Amino acid sequence: MALNLKPLGGRLVVEPTEQEDVTTGGIFLPETAKEKPQKGIVLAAGPGERDDKGKYIPMEVKVGDSILFNKYAGTEIKVDGKKLIILRENEVLAIIEH
Repeated sequence: MALNLKPLGGRLVVEPTEQEDVTTGGIFLPETAKEKPQKGIVLAAGPGERDDKGKYIPMEVKVGDSILFNKYAGTEIKVDGKKLIILRENEVLAIIEH
């Protein structure tokens, strides 16, 4: 998928990864019962926020990073039928290191 979105400032475009619908014990989990933190892959990143002198502050999160973010963070959009989320870097809880 060619992404035609360029986030501005300290924003990220993230593709959320689906979480398991069934526990290891075989119990079905409805959407409302899933864990709050969500996982996702960063598809695009803005240049970062500007400091008082107008210079960009580099972002810690990079394209391709796996991240954790709050379930209700950011703004959900659909592009070519895919669910994407635009969120600020400060809404990212952690980078998942492999």
